[in-house]
Amino acid sequence: MSTINPSLNLTKPLTAEQVAANNEIDGKQKLQQEDFFALLSQQLAYQDPFKPVENTEMIAQMASFTTAEGISTMGTEFAGMKEVLSSSQALQASSLVGKKVLIPSNTGFLAESGGIDASINTTTGAYNSMVTVENSDGVVVRSISLGDIGAGNKRFSWDGLNNDGERLPEDTYTLKANGMVNGEGEELVVANYAHVESVSLGGGRANVHLNLKGLGGIELSDAIEVAENK
Repeated sequence: MSTINPSLNLTKPLTAEQVAANNEIDGKQKLQQEDFFALLSQQLAYQDPFKPVENTEMIAQMASFTTAEGISTMGTEFAGMKEVLSSSQALQASSLVGKKVLIPSNTGFLAESGGIDASINTTTGAYNSMVTVENSDGVVVRSISLGDIGAGNKRFSWDGLNNDGERLPEDTYTLKANGMVNGEGEELVVANYAHVESVSLGGGRANVHLNLKGLGGIELSDAIEVAENK
């Protein structure tokens, strides 16, 4: 019975030279196009003259190899295309730093100065519409009357003051809207504008993310609109 050499360290990692040698061996073990045609030529040279390979069988073999090679080449080309698209997307996203984007959320961030810009979207319009602002504890701190609004997007701003005209602290706030639609009270969809502080590129392995001031990050594809940072 054979025994294991006690001096052999099975947990020792391969050196860089050993890894390179293994990769070279793996590369040599892969059949290339010229290897296929060499094998095909040998097959034809040593075939039984009384039972030659059928043309349909030969064509099938060639088609099979061509298809496999084409799929491999296509995969490489798609990988390169994805790299180009990711780089283009990252370049476009980097131009958004310092600007505002409209995001599908009714939560906005109030900085030390300025207010929060937002937009109401309705397909039918609404009348007697009202916006309420809630702090992070869910307490209503401001009510804003917008009156009648038409169908489409209605942009509005909150100045960061409460109902008593006092400046509120830096924090996240939730803006909710409701109005009368077809004679009934209805909650309206609100989206907030957020400031883009930076962009996470993802290194080609993940989607590009926009890092928003006070709100975290969203994917670039989730941004609804881009606006000047006024």
